[in-house]
Amino acid sequence: MEALQCRNNNNSNTNKIIVVFLSYWVLLLGVYCYRAEGIIKMPRNETVTGMILFGDSIVDTGNNNELATLAKCNFLPYGRDFLGGKPTGRFSNGKVPTDFIAEELGIKMPIPSYMSVSLRPADLLTGVNFASGGSGYDPLTPKLLSVIPLSEQLEQFKEYIGKLKANFGEERTNFILSKSVVLVVASSNDISNSYFATGIRKAQYDINSYTDMLVQIASSFIMLNNEKEIYKLGARRIGVFNAPPIGCLPFQRTLFGGIERKCSQEVNDASKLFNAKLSSVMNSLRHSLTQAKLVDMDVYNPLLHVIENPSEYGFEVVDRGCCGTGTVEAAILCNPLDLQICNDDSKYVFWDSFHPTQRTYQILVSQVLNKYVNNF
Repeated sequence: MEALQCRNNNNSNTNKIIVVFLSYWVLLLGVYCYRAEGIIKMPRNETVTGMILFGDSIVDTGNNNELATLAKCNFLPYGRDFLGGKPTGRFSNGKVPTDFIAEELGIKMPIPSYMSVSLRPADLLTGVNFASGGSGYDPLTPKLLSVIPLSEQLEQFKEYIGKLKANFGEERTNFILSKSVVLVVASSNDISNSYFATGIRKAQYDINSYTDMLVQIASSFIMLNNEKEIYKLGARRIGVFNAPPIGCLPFQRTLFGGIERKCSQEVNDASKLFNAKLSSVMNSLRHSLTQAKLVDMDVYNPLLHVIENPSEYGFEVVDRGCCGTGTVEAAILCNPLDLQICNDDSKYVFWDSFHPTQRTYQILVSQVLNKYVNNF
């Protein structure tokens, strides 16, 4: 009996050692996986802790869901190719640039919408999304669709910082802000809607003065009257997307492309004018904010190349979206009652008349990140 009891004790001790040993390695693996998912090494041994996003529908992941606006898409067929086929408020059939950038940088995905009712304190650590579909630099632009202007997105950013400090302390908050990538994605709705489609701003400004105003507001968002706005609040890695070739969006083709619905050169020229001025101002800001990394990110040329050379990327349709006729449908006009939705959206550059498909976004993000990631 004593020998049997001794063997049992030995077995018990051995089992305990094995359990402790396995627990230790599980703990190490958990720490490693958390770091691999949340923080990756960047050039110059830098790290990225999260993403903070401002702007419009290109990066909105659901903030408009909580608004009384027609500029929302939390219904099918939007999101039909997203995780689980769930419409989340993303203006696409699936993932948007926000999601692909987070994946590429090794950040927890998806970056939550700040307006989400399910937002938890732990979600704040890897950044949040303030973008609102239909918004822009021009204060008139968000008013047209009753969405969140950049000025209010900035106030939400300040509120977010307060929540970080309350939950995690000032030192950790400063680290998160300085090591996060902050992206500003606007201007498309300004040029497309406020200036050309409605003609409201066109009656007040010529295109030169209007693009001057947009660039001035973009500059002020980063540094207002020498009071460094988002920089002053702690942002140090700031990327600003330029305007895409708006004249090639299906909706703009319908309005200004003639019978053949060609790209509107006038609208594209407006985008290029804005982009040239934005690049100049960003270069000037880089000399003023020497401790920041400011990156003006070109999306105009990569998207135009896809549109002009679709077969190189496996696309077949470039002049209309997958949803409906693809010529005017977007948001509420692209809905489950539309019987003309295409079966294979991977052949389409655009999902609806304004927004690219998930596959297009994936191609663009890969090209843009490869070009600019070292600048952050």
